This record gives sequence, C-alpha cells and structure tokens, in this order.
Amino acid sequence: MNLTLFVWRQKNADAQGGFERYEISDVSEDSSFLETLDMLNLRLVESGQPTVAFEHDCREGICGSCSMSINGRPHGPKKLTTACQLHMRNYKDGDVIYVEPFRARAFPVVKDLVVDRSAFDRIQQAGGYVSVNTGAAPEANANAIEKDKADEAFDAAACIGCGACVAACPNGSAMLFTAAKVTHLSLLPQGQPERSARVLDMVHTMDAEMFGGCTNHGECQEACPKGISIKYISQLNRDFLSSTVKKALSLRGKMQSQ
Repeated sequence: MNLTLFVWRQKNADAQGGFERYEISDVSEDSSFLETLDMLNLRLVESGQPTVAFEHDCREGICGSCSMSINGRPHGPKKLTTACQLHMRNYKDGDVIYVEPFRARAFPVVKDLVVDRSAFDRIQQAGGYVSVNTGAAPEANANAIEKDKADEAFDAAACIGCGACVAACPNGSAMLFTAAKVTHLSLLPQGQPERSARVLDMVHTMDAEMFGGCTNHGECQEACPKGISIKYISQLNRDFLSSTVKKALSLRGKMQSQ
C-alpha cells in the first residue's frame, strides 16, 4: 500500500521542530509500524537525507521503548498494543498518518520521535524496591500469598513504563505509572517494610518532576498497552493519605516527647 507520513522532525531539544511529509510506497500490511519507519529511513539514507530518530529495543511489546503518538494516540489506534506491535493492516492504501513524540512537560524531546523519559527512572529509584537478604535464595513458598492478592500485584507489575499514560493524560499526569509501581509492592508481604516511605517518596518525586495532577479523565488506562487499571490510583491515594497521617502523628509524638 501507499502511505503519506507526516513525521515530527526536531534536530535537538533546543531546536524548533515541525512535521515533514514523506510519501512511502509498497508497504506490506504484514509489517509493523516500526518496520515501516525502518523502510522510510532506508530510503532517506539512499537519498542522502538524515534519518528519523526513534527509540526501540525488543520490538516485542515488553520494553516500553517505542514511545510515539500515531495520529494523536499514544502507540496508535489499536488497544493493548505498543507501536512496535502495531501492524500496517490497521491502515489502508492512501492513508495519511501523523507520527510525533509523546507530548508532556516531563518528557522533553531529545530528537525527532525520541523523548527523555528518565523522570520515570527517578520515580522508580525513589522507592520502587524492597529490603531483602541478598544471601541465599529464600524458599519460594516461604511467604504464603493469597491468590487474589498475587494476581492483583501481577497485574500492576505488568506496567512497562512506556509513558503512554502521561502522553494521553490532558494534564500530563504520571499517576497511573506511579500507582502501578507503588501498589504491586504494597500488595505483597515483601513490600511492607518500606510501604509508607515508598508511597511518600515516589509521589513527592513525581511532583518534583513536574508531572501534572490526576483529575480522573481515565485516558491513561485507555492508552496503556498493558491495560493497567485506574483502580491502582485509588489504592495509591489511600496509601498516600494513610502514610501522610502516620508521619504527621509520628512527628507530633517526637515533638511532644522533647
């Protein structure tokens, strides 16, 4: 099939970007969207033009690298699908497709379709871990975990940190990402020692990274390629409120004892 691509081109973070038009022909409906960009880049190389920068790694829908919006939708039109797993059979001959980087204040453009999502890393580093003995491996069944809790924790842990939730949110909020990372640990016994500190530290880091606030639009769960539910945001809010009160009472107790 023949397609018209309008691709966002931006030399660097400080440059002014804009869409450039490309006509591409003989696109197989069995190719993925990233393979179509590969085809475009090959033709740009052959004509001596600079290639389009875009991020990718596994191309199996599990690494979260392919952060781009296609016709205004993070990862494209198909639900529960990353851009690398989006196939061209979802389009038809003659379609016009706009491709741009994720848009969010906390995700500055690096070049073309590549954005800096290291803010997610800093949120994770603030508390997304558990205290464990790094000696001998513990017995797998040493900690009995109810199946419904284990399933719920697994669903939250499915988050791949791609940033689609942020790009889809009108406020540029990272609440769904943060909630998934906080909640999957708080549901498990191994996550209890840092539970209160974790939610406070990760939420405060999220705010410091200049993500927007959540106003329950629900666009985040619609765009999430792993189907993370906004119910985890509710759990995050409960944990945050509880931990804030506990910290305030603890500080008051220390002040009164002095």
